[in-house]
Amino acid sequence: MTRSVEPSAPPTADPHEEEPNGARATTTVGEPRARVRAIGLNVFYGEKQALFGIDLAIPPNQVTALIGPSGCGKSTFLRCVNRMNDVIPTCRTTGRIELDGADLNSPSIDVVQLRAEVGMVFQRPNPFPKSIYDNVAYGPRIHGLAETRAELDDIVMGSLERAGLLKEVEDRLTEPGTSLSGGQQQRLCIARAIAVKPRVILMDEPCSALDPIATARIEELIDELRESYTIIMVTHSMQQAARISQRTAFFHLGRIIEEGETEQIFTDPHEERTQDYITGRFG
Repeated sequence: MTRSVEPSAPPTADPHEEEPNGARATTTVGEPRARVRAIGLNVFYGEKQALFGIDLAIPPNQVTALIGPSGCGKSTFLRCVNRMNDVIPTCRTTGRIELDGADLNSPSIDVVQLRAEVGMVFQRPNPFPKSIYDNVAYGPRIHGLAETRAELDDIVMGSLERAGLLKEVEDRLTEPGTSLSGGQQQRLCIARAIAVKPRVILMDEPCSALDPIATARIEELIDELRESYTIIMVTHSMQQAARISQRTAFFHLGRIIEEGETEQIFTDPHEERTQDYITGRFG
């Protein structure tokens, strides 16, 4: 597959360092490595401003949790990374958001290709009304990732295996994806996302509709997947953010109040508002 999302300016990077899925993480001089970087990002829905001057660097091969009260801009930020806000006629953005140094709002960006590079897993599982096999094969087919049925089979089976689902469905691949349990459907959606070999996986409260057992399985899977992917996850569960993320950003009223290593955010936050939120004083 030809990558359409290329750096718009030569970044500073270690020439010997490459990520497991073949893409390089970029660095601006004096700043930490970042797979995704927002610089002065503002988002407006009509006259209402939803994000204010967001500066955030998302490092590769880690889970970054976005926390904060409902309506504070977490999901809006997530939608900026794969330009899902484009479908909202009143939405406009200023500032910059990058994927490996490429300006994602540049007119040269192929949005269809971008959404293959940046996979999305929603709050509620949303399998296509197709078979389990065809759910996973859909992306590789439309992006031309397989020339033969054998190659497509390898992609589908490998993606199901990485999503921890293959053993449960290998004898049911022709059955509808909607026939699976809620937790299985969410893992199917994760398999569908990784089948096109993204650099980033966005997750918008991926466990909020699941029972505790299914939630634990998804959390285990997220921890495994970060070895190969950069994961940005919105969650309202402080316990979940503390368990599975390496970095956390606290959003409030459209601004980032504090961000850093998860352990520091939860044990020694610098901002009183952060402390108040994670201890349940508001939110």
